[in-house]
Amino acid sequence: MDKTYDLNDIVEMKKQHPCGNKKFQIVRMGADIKIQCVECKRTIMMPRRDFEKRMKKIVKNN
Repeated sequence: MDKTYDLNDIVEMKKQHPCGNKKFQIVRMGADIKIQCVECKRTIMMPRRDFEKRMKKIVKNN
C-alpha cells in the first residue's frame, strides 16, 4: 500500500477521535505532523513515526 501524503490531504486513522470521526486533514508537516479533525476541527500533533503507524489510508489527495 502506497502511503505518500502531503499537506492538506485527508487521511483516515486507525483509531477514531473522541467525537467519533476517523478522518483528519494534515495541517503541518515537519519532524512532527499536525492533523485536524474534519468534524470538530480540533488539532493533534504527533511525531511523524507515530503518524505513519496510526494512519490507515489516504482518503483524498489535494
